[in-house]
Amino acid sequence: MPTIMAHALLPLALGIGLGRKVVAPRLLIAGAAAAMLPDADVAAFALGIPYADAFGHRGASHALASACIIGLGGAVLARWFGATRLRSFLFLFSAAASHGLLDMLTDGGLGVALLWPWSDARYFAPFRPIAVSPIGVDFLSLRGLAVLASEFLWIGLPCLVVLLACRFRRGSTA
Repeated sequence: MPTIMAHALLPLALGIGLGRKVVAPRLLIAGAAAAMLPDADVAAFALGIPYADAFGHRGASHALASACIIGLGGAVLARWFGATRLRSFLFLFSAAASHGLLDMLTDGGLGVALLWPWSDARYFAPFRPIAVSPIGVDFLSLRGLAVLASEFLWIGLPCLVVLLACRFRRGSTA
C-alpha cells in the first residue's frame, strides 16, 4: 500500500485545484479522510483476521461498494459540507475509491478486493510502479525512504500536475 498520507494527496490536489467554490473546506477534509479510511482495516491484524480474509487488509474496506457507502454518507451530510448531494457523493466516492486503485499499483501484498461483495478475488493493475509500504515501525528504515521516493514520483508528481491543471483551467475560465 502507499503510505496513508499519500492516499490523501489526490483528493487534496483535486479539491485545492478546483477551489473553495467547488470543493468547500469541510468537503475537502472529508475527502482526505475518505481516501485514508480504508486502511483502518489494519485493525483486522490485531483482531486475528487473516490478511486474505474478505475483511482483512485490502479486502472489503478497499472495495468500490465501500466507496459507494462513503459517498452516500457524504450525500446525507452534503449541507454540512457546503455542497450539493451529488457533488458530495462524487467527491467522497472518488476519494475513497482512489485508495483501492492506488493500492492496485503497488508491487506487493495480496491485491485488492475491488469488486467485493460480488467477488472475493484480489486484483493488481498490470503496471505496478509504487513500492509497497512496510506496516508499522519498519517504515522508519531505508526501505521506508525508498517507498517515500516511489510515492513522490508516482503519486506526488501526478497530483501536483492535477492541482496545477485545475488551477490553470480555473484561471483561464475566470
